[in-house]
Formats: sequence, structure tokens, C-alpha cells
Amino acid sequence: MTAIGAPDVFYPIVPSAAWVVRLVPLGVRTLQLRIKDKSEDEARREIATALEIARRAGCRLIVNDYWQAAIDLGATELHLGQEDLAAADLAAIKRAGIAVGISTHSDEELETALSAGPYYVALGPIYETKLKAMKWAPQGLEKIGAWRARIGTLPLVAIGGITPDRAGPVIAAGADSVAVITDFMTAPHPEARVRLWLDWAATVRA
Repeated sequence: MTAIGAPDVFYPIVPSAAWVVRLVPLGVRTLQLRIKDKSEDEARREIATALEIARRAGCRLIVNDYWQAAIDLGATELHLGQEDLAAADLAAIKRAGIAVGISTHSDEELETALSAGPYYVALGPIYETKLKAMKWAPQGLEKIGAWRARIGTLPLVAIGGITPDRAGPVIAAGADSVAVITDFMTAPHPEARVRLWLDWAATVRA
């Protein structure tokens, strides 16, 4: 497997290929496609479409959960939650040359993730999030620093309740990337909000 660096510092997560169509022209460098409540056939069609759009634009597309479809459709990056990780065929994923990022919320989950050889680890929720009910309390900035100390140079993605105002301290605490969903998805003008994020990301990369 070719070494792959961290997702871009601004790492939006979207629910459909239609959102990929909306965001790629803005200059987004990394996207995660997280499909929920679709049949397997529908999900495969969405993934195939999103991969083609992203490839044409030079945007990295990370497929969430659907590891077999990721293998079959030629994806190069995959994200797995803990339950998905337990059910996935990691050997098959690695034989396909797919790099895997893994969600963590606790010390035990971090150990599980590290044993799987991820190319990045995600920690969340950093702040309270309204996206879904979470059994985990907000992790806070100190936990980012603790995770950074434990994983060394492995890329660290922070997720959960992060806004442009909060993003700077999250990066300063030790995260390499901020994964964002609700902040732009629920904005009155999502594209304008993404442009704000991209302006912020440019200052971090500079």
C-alpha cells in the first residue's frame, strides 16, 4: 500500500454523491462519503459516482463503512467506525491496497484501532454535537493532546461540534485535520460556509 498522508486540514463529510458534486468545484481537497439508510445497490451507485467525480477533480474521496464496495469500485481510502471495523475483512482491504482511517472515543477503542494499522485515527466528539445521539461526552482539547502523545506522528482527525472559530485551537491542540458535517450542512448557504472553511484551511497550510 502506498503511504498516504493525513486528510486535508478541512475534511468535510457528506451523505451523497450530489453533495460531492456541490463541493468539489469549490476546491475541497478531501471528502468523506458517509451513506446511511440506503440499500446496498443504491450505496454502490452513489460510491461509484462520487469516486468518478472526485477522481476527475483531483479530490481525495474516503468511503465510509462500505468496505466491499470500496474494494470492488477501486477506492483507495476507507473510514471505519468501531462496529464497522469489527465486521470488516481487514486482510481483504489491505490486499486491495486501501488505507483505513478509524474512529475512536476511548482508550480501549484507540488500542483496537492502532492494532489494525490505520493511516489515521479520528477522535470525537470534541465538542457537543447535534448530528446524532452520542454515548460519549465531549472529549475536549486536552484529549486531543493526550491522543497526539500516544499515537506519535500518525495523523489525527478531530470531529464533533467543530466550527471555524473552534478549529484553530483544535489544530493547536494536536489535530492534523478537522472533520466537519453539521456546521456547513445546516448553514443557510452551505457553499458559502465551505468557502469560509477553505479560506481558514489555506491559512493553516501557509
